[in-house]
Amino acid sequence: MAFDVKDLGRSPGSMRTLKEHVPAPGDLGVALIGVQEGSDVELDLRLEAVHEGILVSGTVIAEVTGECGRCLDPLAYDLEVNVQELFFYEGIELSDGEEDEEQRRVEHDVIDLEPVLRDAVVTNLPFQPVCREDCQGLCSECGVRLEDEPGHHHEVLDPRWAALADMAKPDRQN
Repeated sequence: MAFDVKDLGRSPGSMRTLKEHVPAPGDLGVALIGVQEGSDVELDLRLEAVHEGILVSGTVIAEVTGECGRCLDPLAYDLEVNVQELFFYEGIELSDGEEDEEQRRVEHDVIDLEPVLRDAVVTNLPFQPVCREDCQGLCSECGVRLEDEPGHHHEVLDPRWAALADMAKPDRQN
């Protein structure tokens, strides 16, 4: 996802828009939910030349797929994420306290949007995705969907009391 920014030069104030559909890179998600590799990602970005580099701002829209963390039903929805990142020109000195490795750079008049896209999308994904806020999930004992059987429960008897439970049965003979 490298884009040429040579046309912006080093002239603060120059700007262009970038409206493209690109294939999603790999690893754009977490365990239960994410953007499928190769799926369509819509970029609606503004590239502006500023004194320090190129400021990229705008929105990214991607289709997110996965499964509910409670009932394991499939999920699919469009995620719109705001993006804003400054790519520093080569040779620009960073102020004290800023780590050089953490800053994005314009390298050979090209910016790579993949790490920015990954940071923006992955941090906006839910930690525990659910199909509905009131999803009841699955029974922890047998795995049945609690939505399908609202009164579902299991009688759990402490094994230490099992002998006493046998004594209370009405069909027990003395």
